[in-house]
Amino acid sequence: MDAIWNDLKALAEGVEGRSLVSLFEDDSRAARFSRRLDDMLFDFSKTQIDDAVLSRLIDLARAAGVEARREAMFSGAKINETEGRAVLHTALRAESGPIRVDGQDVMPGVLETRARMAAFADKIRAGEIKGAGGRYSDVVNIGIGGSDLGPAMATLALAPWHDGPRVHYVSNVDGAHIHDVLKGLDPARTLVIVASKTFTTIETMTNAQTARDWMGRAVADPAKQFVALSSAVDLTSAFGIDPERVFGFEDWVGGRYSLWGPIGLGLMLAVGPERFGEFLQGAREMDDHFRAAELDENLPVLLALVGIWHAQVQGHATRAVLPYDQRLSRLPAYLQQLEMESNGKRVAMDGRDLALPSGPVVWGEPGTNGQHAFYQLIHQGTRVVPCEFLVAAEGHEPELAHHHRLLVANCLAQSEALMRGRSLAEARAIMAAKGLEGAELERQARHRVFPGNRPSTTLIYPKLTPAMLGRIIALYEHRVFVEGVILGINSFDQWGVELGKELAKSLEPVLSGASDGRGKDGSTLALVAFARGEG
Repeated sequence: MDAIWNDLKALAEGVEGRSLVSLFEDDSRAARFSRRLDDMLFDFSKTQIDDAVLSRLIDLARAAGVEARREAMFSGAKINETEGRAVLHTALRAESGPIRVDGQDVMPGVLETRARMAAFADKIRAGEIKGAGGRYSDVVNIGIGGSDLGPAMATLALAPWHDGPRVHYVSNVDGAHIHDVLKGLDPARTLVIVASKTFTTIETMTNAQTARDWMGRAVADPAKQFVALSSAVDLTSAFGIDPERVFGFEDWVGGRYSLWGPIGLGLMLAVGPERFGEFLQGAREMDDHFRAAELDENLPVLLALVGIWHAQVQGHATRAVLPYDQRLSRLPAYLQQLEMESNGKRVAMDGRDLALPSGPVVWGEPGTNGQHAFYQLIHQGTRVVPCEFLVAAEGHEPELAHHHRLLVANCLAQSEALMRGRSLAEARAIMAAKGLEGAELERQARHRVFPGNRPSTTLIYPKLTPAMLGRIIALYEHRVFVEGVILGINSFDQWGVELGKELAKSLEPVLSGASDGRGKDGSTLALVAFARGEG
């Protein structure tokens, strides 16, 4: 693979500074550097990728063993080698098996749990299962990380299909979060979902106990209004939750990949089992495409290769995800975890230091808000930030179609502006038309120059439906997988999360005064003293 990396570096040097606009002198470029999955179009023509680059990127994916590794994942092999686990979130959205782990078909259990979730959701939504005060009006999902970001993002995204109880999400251990969510709710008509695989996550369990105390002040038996998404049945029973209201999942489902199963219960309660099924179907369609399509026609593979080209080959350290959809406002944060927790590693599978930078910094906000915030840096800053635009051709509010036309126009205009820029000659002409002359004209013109040649991709689709959302999320999941395979890292562990959690446990008694903090550094002790009012 070293030869391919070297070739790609040489190709990057060769195209540096090349005008992106000039590439479109080839009338076929847009068609040749875009791919479709039915009615979803991925356009990567506004990048410096040309035929030679794309060919070597495909060679890179093939040399890294993407195809074999992909099949190993879908077949239940233990590709999470540092934890000795299979990686089978795809099984949570499968329709049938067999899909085997250690020789055991996991699909009967998956389908049984899905059916139990659907039956429970139907009864809650129909008012057959009630709280102490009657039909449930609200649901509070308590989780963190993958037990929060995915379902919170998807629930907001599918707001047009909400016809069940209102669903709220609490994640932060900051008491302000749970306080502000609970303060407007009726405890007698609120269902609480506690989402923690181990039922020991300190932030989640602290919030769960607070919710139970809040409910207990108005409800005789608050545990009857709790549901657990967990595999720790002994601990959920000790909490008082009926085993019939416990929905578990296996260790071959990572937290940030868990939305498709029990962690998605809040979404299912909001939109109903039928719509949730459409969401799973969309993800299955992307799974089938990813598994079957040739590498050069494969959307997840190509999205990953564009990412590799920008981050590891061209050296751009960040990636902006820019959904032109207010209901996808949490998608950048969700993808931030998906990418940065998965591929934010420093050693390869064999334990050796990586020779290349690992995953980029992923960030973003929805358009058009971002245009009035950080787009200034994207257009005129000294660092190049590759941008990934997402937009639906049609909105959900026909009476506001003019809003959506303006939204789409802004999205397409931004990608064009990033590519095209504005030359100094053009800026001079603008200033001259305003009546400026001489040195002042020159000074003002320079402030209005846009360098252009800023790469972007666009993912466009007819409408954001449950099925389309499923496709989009699965697309990005598989993109992360492919990038990880090419970099030679394990995308499915997250040891970097652990150290801070361990230190937090040792600091809590120092803050409370139960420990003197012996062994802590001077800075930490000074901050503790200030927090305790002693500084």
